[in-house]
Amino acid sequence: MGAKKSESATVFFNPFEDLKKIIESRGIRLSCKQIAVKKEEPASDEELFINAMKEVREIKEFRRIPIHKGKSVPLHRKNISPDKEALKTLEEIVTHRRPVILSDTQEYVEWINPDYKSGIIRKLHEGQFSVQDCLDLHGLHIDEAETEIESFIRGSLKMGIRCIKIIHGRGLRSPKGPVLKDAVIKWLSGRYRKNIIAFVTARQCDGGLGALYVLLK
Repeated sequence: MGAKKSESATVFFNPFEDLKKIIESRGIRLSCKQIAVKKEEPASDEELFINAMKEVREIKEFRRIPIHKGKSVPLHRKNISPDKEALKTLEEIVTHRRPVILSDTQEYVEWINPDYKSGIIRKLHEGQFSVQDCLDLHGLHIDEAETEIESFIRGSLKMGIRCIKIIHGRGLRSPKGPVLKDAVIKWLSGRYRKNIIAFVTARQCDGGLGALYVLLK
């Protein structure tokens, strides 16, 4: 038998093994040219907009819609005398067409103990403190009203009540003016001030200029 080939031997088939030698012997030169690949630049905003608007068509009917410009009317201020303007305002208040700002009137009253912040006055006048008891002084003389107030304040302090209302009236029918109202203000800001944080004219719905909210310590 013939000699066996080694199992480790590897056989390669290369049909182009002598091709290079043949080409060189015949003087043939090979040249390789690189093909430049042109990179596409990103589209500009204008091109993107044009592409996006290709299918958009104008609605010609909209051209016929008329546009009316408003006429500017000059404002003419009427010269109204202060007296007529005041009468007009008063009429609107009486007929309930204009609300009364009590703090702007001369009858408005407010007082606060200097040991406390002034912001309490606004909160008290706005009704942010719930009224827990009320005293009506209508029809009482000065001495009677003084006795009633003393008893009312002492009783409120004893029961731990903090916010009370005292109705004193406006005294518009009195020939001497608001005597009772002035007396109540004098008592609260005088002899009873050590027991009071603040007092202020009540809201319109609670008696307005004829009543006081009183905040006790």
